[in-house]
Amino acid sequence: MPEVQEQQEGQNEEQRGSQDEHRRSERESRLKKSGDPRRKRAIRFIILALVVVGIIIAIPIYAYYSVRESTDDAQVDGHVVPISPRVSGTILSVLVNDNQQVKAGQELVRLDPADYQVALEQAKARLATAQANTVESSANVPLTNINTRSQVSTSASQLEESQAAVAAAQQAVNAARARLNASNAALAEKQASLVKAEKDLVRFQDLVSKDEISRQEYDSTVAAAQSNRAQVDSAKADIVAAQHVVDQSVAQLNQAKAKAATAQIQRRQSQEVRPKQQAVSQARYKQAQAQVQQAQADVSQAQLNMGYTVLRAPVDGIVSRKNAEPGMHVSPGQQIMALVPLDDVWVVANFKETQLKNMRVGQKVEISVDTYGGRKYRGHIDSIAAASGAKFSLLPPENATGNYVKVVQRIPVKIVLEPGENRDRSLLPGMSVEPTVLLNSGTNNAY
Repeated sequence: MPEVQEQQEGQNEEQRGSQDEHRRSERESRLKKSGDPRRKRAIRFIILALVVVGIIIAIPIYAYYSVRESTDDAQVDGHVVPISPRVSGTILSVLVNDNQQVKAGQELVRLDPADYQVALEQAKARLATAQANTVESSANVPLTNINTRSQVSTSASQLEESQAAVAAAQQAVNAARARLNASNAALAEKQASLVKAEKDLVRFQDLVSKDEISRQEYDSTVAAAQSNRAQVDSAKADIVAAQHVVDQSVAQLNQAKAKAATAQIQRRQSQEVRPKQQAVSQARYKQAQAQVQQAQADVSQAQLNMGYTVLRAPVDGIVSRKNAEPGMHVSPGQQIMALVPLDDVWVVANFKETQLKNMRVGQKVEISVDTYGGRKYRGHIDSIAAASGAKFSLLPPENATGNYVKVVQRIPVKIVLEPGENRDRSLLPGMSVEPTVLLNSGTNNAY
């Protein structure tokens, strides 16, 4: 029995030990679940410190980016000045090359001026003819007045009538000499045409010998040269005839003294025709003046055309897209090259419409250029476009179709550089840039 009691006591002690161990494990588990108060405070402090540090870092970042708007949809823009002739002709020489720097007024291309030189000489000859006609018409006006006045008025004496007739005959001599001058001017015009025709004949002789033109064209050129020679001969004959008229006018001056006796009959006739004669004389004089003005305008136009055979640079710039070559025939308005002035470039930035809320004209802009590894340039907003880029496209979008999807639009903003920023002319039209607008800079353009 004592052995049984000892076994029971041992079992009871084991049960009590297991119960104590179970209770101890439950307390430890409860402590683990509840956590150490000091450890909790440390975790809360760390979290709070991280939040404070995050706020401290976020505040300057927000302050920096909240007053800045940037876009990578931007590029350098500039003027492209087209160069085209104002008259047609054959290019004689091209004086510049692609990508060459030129100054305003520098010669770029020369056209063959031969045709325009001939046209100028012809215009001058027509002007001389018109001026001679004016002299003749101006002489006829007082002549007509004198004749009609002497015919209408009662002649006080045969001497006065004779003197008036002599004066009229003298003016007739002057008019005949004026016609002689006109014939000389016409001769000069026909001689200029003959020179051109003979040059054409020489050129066509070489061409017809090489079978580059037809025999018919060559015969036409020969006929034209012969016709011009005949016209020159005819003009010389006209000069001889005009000289003969001068001689006749001198003879008529002597005859005028013998016609004094017939003044009484002419008076009665002049009373009827005097107003008409005066009107005709004045009309002819005004017509001659108008012809002089027209001839002067033709000379001025011919001189302008001669000047247009030399094409000059309108601005300083770089020669681009040159397609002019010697021997090429060009027409007015045909673009043969372009000039790009690098002293006047700007930036066109397409900002989203949601970025324009605080943008104003005059705000400062920092411009980063991709070509030069992010080199910074200074500028300011010059203007904001009146419509989005889509509105100026060839086919603007139509949103009234029923399946409209809202898309953020982009508005072009023009940004100009501050003075001296592009003094090295490193910015070229078409370069990609990234502008950043400083929204807090107001409208003060100074840095």
